[in-house]
Amino acid sequence: MAELKGGLTILVLTLVSLVLIPLQWLAIKLKLPIRRKLPQIWHRIATRLVGIRVKQIGVPAADRPLLITSNHASWVDITVIGSLMPLSFIAKSEVSGWPIFGLLAKLQRTVFVNRTRRSETAQVADTIAERMSTGDAMVLFAEGTSNDGNCVLPFRSALLGAATRAVGQDETSKVWVQPMSIAYQGLFGVPMGRAYRPHVAWYGDMELAGHLWGIFTRGALDVVVRWGEPVLVDRETDRKALTRQLEVEVRAMTIASLLQKPVEAEETDEIPPFEFFSNAQKPVKAGA
Repeated sequence: MAELKGGLTILVLTLVSLVLIPLQWLAIKLKLPIRRKLPQIWHRIATRLVGIRVKQIGVPAADRPLLITSNHASWVDITVIGSLMPLSFIAKSEVSGWPIFGLLAKLQRTVFVNRTRRSETAQVADTIAERMSTGDAMVLFAEGTSNDGNCVLPFRSALLGAATRAVGQDETSKVWVQPMSIAYQGLFGVPMGRAYRPHVAWYGDMELAGHLWGIFTRGALDVVVRWGEPVLVDRETDRKALTRQLEVEVRAMTIASLLQKPVEAEETDEIPPFEFFSNAQKPVKAGA
């Protein structure tokens, strides 16, 4: 029965894609406003087909320009977050060459980052800033890789410079950075717990094809997305201090979601090592 469900999910998603992909390609070429909305429609259909239930706590900022910073556990994050609102992602350059995923990422107008060439960081930050200034909400997985779903890895500060660059030279302009946490809480309506969370998390040397099939056949996931308070950024904002602040908040929201408790504020500026039920396998290759 599970295999039948997986096969039907793939079939319907393929048919939906065959309709929406040409429409999105045309919308991008003609710069039509609907180019922001069509990917969200695809993600919403995908989450419903798979059986993913998303609970939001808090709300996304309505102000623009907006950079969203999130933790990252799986390729499933893309579909969950993409179903919530029109937005685009920032991903490693390797993703652009992946079969199917690369095409979908390009059609969602993803900004690709080559992490092996640090000299290009400023150029990429300028590209992100330009996209933000035109009204696109951009999502940055600030850990730089995916984790095991039980932890939050240290945030990287390099691409957060896009927020300060988006301010430009106009002292009256405003740019917002909003922390967001995504946590996989339940499977078939039962609390997932540490043992089953890698069923969703995609990290280390996990094969993508097998992981995809596992999600399609055994979906029924409960996901909690928490939105933190947006942070107003100006030209004087310290990028590294902002990174630490966002990491602390995302970590606190993730712990709250996994434990199903209210968010507890940190009492110190120092960020202690976070080993909340972390699995032994370390994130290495997977992740956007």
